[in-house]
Amino acid sequence: MAIGIFDSGLGGLTVLDAVTKKMPAESFVYMGDNLHAPYGVRDSSKVYDLTIKCIERMWDEDCDLIILACNTASAAALKKIQEEWLPKNKRVLGVFVPLIESLTKRNWGDNSPPREVDVQNVALFATPSTVASRAFQRELAFRAIGVDVESQACGGLVDAIEDGDLILAEALVRSHVDALKRKMPQPQAAILGCTHYPLMEEIFRDALGKNVAVYSQANLVAESLLDYLDRHPNLSSNNKPKNIFITTGDPVIVSMRATQFLKRSVEFISA
Repeated sequence: MAIGIFDSGLGGLTVLDAVTKKMPAESFVYMGDNLHAPYGVRDSSKVYDLTIKCIERMWDEDCDLIILACNTASAAALKKIQEEWLPKNKRVLGVFVPLIESLTKRNWGDNSPPREVDVQNVALFATPSTVASRAFQRELAFRAIGVDVESQACGGLVDAIEDGDLILAEALVRSHVDALKRKMPQPQAAILGCTHYPLMEEIFRDALGKNVAVYSQANLVAESLLDYLDRHPNLSSNNKPKNIFITTGDPVIVSMRATQFLKRSVEFISA
């Protein structure tokens, strides 16, 4: 058995990197739907269809627990997957929960009424599809009141990161931060709502300024997964650690870009 990490492209590798450091004894299967990336410009029904196909492919690798390390898939598909499609012996989790737990300082299982939290002005940087879904605001509203969330759809940023064009990516980050600040001049916190964005975290921090708390997902997801496995030990891999990388795209090209991404050798196989 292995734990699955899924993303539309390479961004989920930031999550994989964090969880393997936290849990070196676990086996992981990473799958990138590079053929259809980016998801952030697709409608929710298409994202749902693509996501469940990749989940089924990961089941072939004996993944009973899968993390959607893709904010767009988490926003557009996760709720329907969990409520209408998922077999009882399988688990699929998203990446919003750890963010909201950290922001509100309350555990997901805390079902008490929404209450005021310390942070009241939040900037959300995400893909156009994630922004359009308003999934982050919906989940946050169940747990906090009085929080003003201003969203900025970061068009083009995922493509630039996937292509390795970090000069363009930096320019886009600064442009999107400027656009957000015109709508919310003084955010207290910023959510990097895409697993690609941690690669540009220092640029976001510099553009936002030192007084803005930046919430990045990779480490938060890793800590949340570690806690989840402590509570559900039957989902632990319990075998000799082994990582498998699968792609719907060209495995040679994806392997090359992933190696640049993680700064260590990564070899993908074809889905």
